[in-house]
Amino acid sequence: MGEIDDAIERTDREKFTREPPKTLKGQIGYLLKQLGSAKAVAAELGVTADSVNRYRRGARKHARADVAAKIDDAVRQRWQPQVRKRRHRQAATTGGITVETRARFGYKAPVGTTDEGRFRRLTVHLPPEYARRLFEARDEGANDQRMREIIAEGFKDVYFQDGGSRAMGLSDVYLNDIDYLDLEY
Repeated sequence: MGEIDDAIERTDREKFTREPPKTLKGQIGYLLKQLGSAKAVAAELGVTADSVNRYRRGARKHARADVAAKIDDAVRQRWQPQVRKRRHRQAATTGGITVETRARFGYKAPVGTTDEGRFRRLTVHLPPEYARRLFEARDEGANDQRMREIIAEGFKDVYFQDGGSRAMGLSDVYLNDIDYLDLEY
């Protein structure tokens, strides 16, 4: 996963309407419902199917710290998929997406202007079109570089060119060296 995929996942997790199960038995029960079998859950977590069944029955109350972290992450990745889809659809159709970042922006600009990249801290609201493209790229399994290009294109149109009223000679914007990136939708 890259920085942008992580930011989408963090934002999705912040907006859960209910908390995911906290107990080991509850988490394993949820994963069994989602994945269908103890064997599938075991493969996902890197443990044996017997261990999964012990967790499910309550014979083991606590998992090793590394396994507990994998279980929690697997549950949170699958938790409330309809809530996630609804929020993504709303951002992609009407709400748009707000990107807050500190990163190095590079440019391709006409001769006689500066195209030297520099760090900027920006908070920019991108229209729904960019949210739609970003979520579609993520769903298609696009790499982090492709998602950076979508956000950089949105910054070019909205921030640098202000919707077509300035910096018209700016042909490309690059998003590099991300210090942090947060999304809100």
